[in-house]
Amino acid sequence: MLQPGRRPTIASRHGMVAAAHPLAAAAGARILGNGGTAFDAAVATAAALNVVEPYMSGLAGRGVATCYIAKERRVRSLDFVAPIPNNFPVDKFSRRDQLARGASAVGAPGNLAGWCELAQSHGRKKLPELFAPAIALARDGFQLIEFNLEEFGKASPEIAEHKALFPEWSRVYTAGRGTVSPGFILKQPDLARTLEALASEGPGLLYGGALGQKIVDRLKELGGCLTLDDFRAVKPRWIDPIAVSYRGHSVHVPPPPCEGFQYLLTLRILEGFDLAKMARGSTQHLDVVLRAIRLAAGVRIASSVPSAQKLAEILSDGHVEALRSRVRDGRPIEGPTEQWAPSAEKVAVPGESHTTSFSIADSDGNLVCLTQSLGSVFGSGVVVPDTGLCLNNFLYWADVNPKSPFRAKPGGALPMCMAPSILTRDDAPVLALGTPGSYGILQTQPQALVHYLDFGLPLQEAIEAPRARLTDGREVLVESRVDGDVHEALRQRGHDVTSGPDWTMKVGGMQGVAIDPKTGIFIGGCDPRRDGYCVPV
Repeated sequence: MLQPGRRPTIASRHGMVAAAHPLAAAAGARILGNGGTAFDAAVATAAALNVVEPYMSGLAGRGVATCYIAKERRVRSLDFVAPIPNNFPVDKFSRRDQLARGASAVGAPGNLAGWCELAQSHGRKKLPELFAPAIALARDGFQLIEFNLEEFGKASPEIAEHKALFPEWSRVYTAGRGTVSPGFILKQPDLARTLEALASEGPGLLYGGALGQKIVDRLKELGGCLTLDDFRAVKPRWIDPIAVSYRGHSVHVPPPPCEGFQYLLTLRILEGFDLAKMARGSTQHLDVVLRAIRLAAGVRIASSVPSAQKLAEILSDGHVEALRSRVRDGRPIEGPTEQWAPSAEKVAVPGESHTTSFSIADSDGNLVCLTQSLGSVFGSGVVVPDTGLCLNNFLYWADVNPKSPFRAKPGGALPMCMAPSILTRDDAPVLALGTPGSYGILQTQPQALVHYLDFGLPLQEAIEAPRARLTDGREVLVESRVDGDVHEALRQRGHDVTSGPDWTMKVGGMQGVAIDPKTGIFIGGCDPRRDGYCVPV
């Protein structure tokens, strides 16, 4: 029976798209309905998100995907996070907030290359058809809905402080008004023309061609470090994911430099506790999960980008059992959750979940989970004239602390806190699950998975269930739908709890697709903390 105020179960026999905006989910479903694969639909969904969530992601951003490839009967990951630029002047910076906005924060775009690789390797459709929904949305416009208005409203006064950036940003996204209001229809004709040109000429237009040169020229005017060689060096990589076992399932995420191994380490720790015998939402349940998350975050920060051998040690039985013992001992756990910092310092927590994640399944048996971002809300704030492109600020996520043993190196890999995941059982795909949320991604996905696998909630309810977000020290924000007595009991156990609102996107904006292995039915799940929507085929 459907409970009042709850979303219904969205199910289909033929395909499912779960994305952070209804128009983007519909774009992907349209491609599936026209015979495309989940990989084709992923490209259409991602491109549409560029239009309807321009503050979250776009073709000038970066991302990673984890996919079950039916014809190969295996899980693979695609990494399209480009290296740190060769000319990145790391010695000019000592704090990450110095890279929050502006040309110095921009890294080479990886998303377009990733989208094209998905379609070329495992799709049936060509770019003109895949980009068609996004082109129409950009040219015809769409009405901003509630979350759109909230994000534009928060970003506008902050970007207005950057005099070199605001005029073009305002022209493209507010029709020159500097602000938006309910009923505003956002049209992006420059972006529509850019997408049409890319659909016609291919990704070379960006990676070494005229579009790339236009971006480089604009960044040079603003003092950036990117060169056309950085664009040419962008090469999406198919790689084998890493996986651990949890409650009879294999959980797969991309390997380092992706930081998803924190998510896996958390699950390895929790595997040693019979959570199903605890009351869901109880002090005992949350205390164990929060302690495991904080320990796993500390290990991730201490190891940065571990080698394969080091990663095996991190996930080994002996190391995991030592961490389980620390969870059991009851003593308060204090430590970092974001980036490396001297013990007396805390890393400033970035803004909320300015990333997007979507999950897609098709009737061929393919499953795609993709997480992509501009880095922060509207990325660097640099909008390139006549292109409609807002550039990323991914170098904001580079460790520039001069004291850090993991300080960023020009040309080096950029660790990235994303964790698009595919779960298999008996080698068959059963779940795609991903979320935005900066370093909270690595915390909130295990929380949702516990609700789904340990407590047996349906996918939609597991996504809706209250979550928490830990930050440095002992701090943790807990949604207020958790009983108030539990908040106080957690404080008594050493957690510095702040009671948040009932719902907050600080704990992510999750999308997932589950597959019933007996019937093949697809079940979609989407997060009401954002504009999440599931569209069946």
